[in-house]
Amino acid sequence: MKITVIPAIDVIGGKCVRLTRGNYDECKTYYDDPVEAARRFEDMGMKRLHLVDLDGARESRVINWRVLERICVATRLEVDFSGGIKSDEDICRVFDAGASFVCIGSMAQQNREKTRECLERYGAGRVIIGADVRDGHVCIQGWKVETETTIYELIEAYMPVLKNVMCTDITRDGMLGGVSLELYRELVTRYPDITFIASGGVGGMEDIQALENVGISSVIVGKAFYENLEFKMDRAN
Repeated sequence: MKITVIPAIDVIGGKCVRLTRGNYDECKTYYDDPVEAARRFEDMGMKRLHLVDLDGARESRVINWRVLERICVATRLEVDFSGGIKSDEDICRVFDAGASFVCIGSMAQQNREKTRECLERYGAGRVIIGADVRDGHVCIQGWKVETETTIYELIEAYMPVLKNVMCTDITRDGMLGGVSLELYRELVTRYPDITFIASGGVGGMEDIQALENVGISSVIVGKAFYENLEFKMDRAN
């Protein structure tokens, strides 16, 4: 299997949690210290980590950058960080804390000029555009606000400089019920030069294999790791 599996750590109040469909009221804590979870993933052979500042996403400012810093000191994981990034200062803070990549979500929708500047300044290889999607439309501010913009319109706004897009199907996130294969198939077909990171709905290895079959190169896996269902972490490498 060539697809890259990227475990996710979502942080609220300094703890490692998971939401269901992005609902902050359906929050379950798995680790009091996210560093412990990061070390576990590294011990299992993972090379990369997706770290989400859910407090930051809700408050529209980076909050849990100290957690990022601690993970980068304690492990060798390449970390992509998202949540609350709204400015150059936020990006600099995140990179200074040790992140290898930043994922820009709400700002990509709300301030396209600033986002283009970030793509040019920091490099499209280090800046990921995050598209959180519900019924084809982009949602922002911690998934609380649904816009009229489709994921296709968002992507085309940053062509041709765009290289990396993380696409999350909110309706599938945390449900363990399977991924949105038709959505990802359409994205890969329309934009063959973009690297897509799929997120939302992975319940086991069959979902990951199906994503690879449609051309997805990387996938975020969250609750399937923590719930220890069909997903076997020793098979994910």
